Amino acid sequence: MKKKALFNWSSGKDSAFALYKIMQDDKFEVQCLLTSISEQFQRVSMHGIRVELVQKQAESIGLPLEIMSIPEMPSMEVYEEVLTKTLLKLKDKGVTHSIFGDIFLEDLRKYREDQLHLVGFEAVFPLWKIPTEQLIQDFIQLGFKTIVVCVNEKFLNKSFVGRVIDQQFIDDLPENVDVCGENGEFHTFTFDGPIFAKPVSFEIGEIVYRKYEKPKTDSSEEVCDTKDDTVFDYGFWYCDLIEQ
Repeated sequence: MKKKALFNWSSGKDSAFALYKIMQDDKFEVQCLLTSISEQFQRVSMHGIRVELVQKQAESIGLPLEIMSIPEMPSMEVYEEVLTKTLLKLKDKGVTHSIFGDIFLEDLRKYREDQLHLVGFEAVFPLWKIPTEQLIQDFIQLGFKTIVVCVNEKFLNKSFVGRVIDQQFIDDLPENVDVCGENGEFHTFTFDGPIFAKPVSFEIGEIVYRKYEKPKTDSSEEVCDTKDDTVFDYGFWYCDLIEQ
């Protein structure tokens, strides 16, 4: 019997590829796509994707969308409270596993596993430790289409946002940038590929710059907490996508 699972859906390429991998596996039956949405902006956290476009993705994939609304820049306590409430609701429906598109960030994996353990869930990582150079080539060859919707100016300039990932994009990346953006260099929106019944239609809107303020506390209670003192010295370029 297949195990019931939720899929943590960011709207980007790693999520899309991980879901594709799971769909080729007979072990799991994905019950829904779970996406974190900013209450204030009604967009996917960090990716900046409008919730309507995520809904269109889910419709094309053929899975229900479970939205987890969180405040902008929530504390860890608030985030984990919302997460636990959501997981317990899904647990009541027989869900036992939570699937992620993470590739090699050990600390993030441990955090996810620890949080899931508290509510009796198991974590699944279909892409874990697969070399990112291989992943991106396989992704493109399978026919997936994804557009860069956010870049961290610490690693990439404005010219990279709004581009569809192809071989030229990969060739243009600086040497210090992971080809899958696994270190947060860039984020994407996947709009076509083998998991979609039809492409998700959109038009490219405004490109905007946003810089986040450092949390006004020295405690480690912010979701964005980091040991990198320079992280808030940099901003992000966002490419707005508008539903057609």
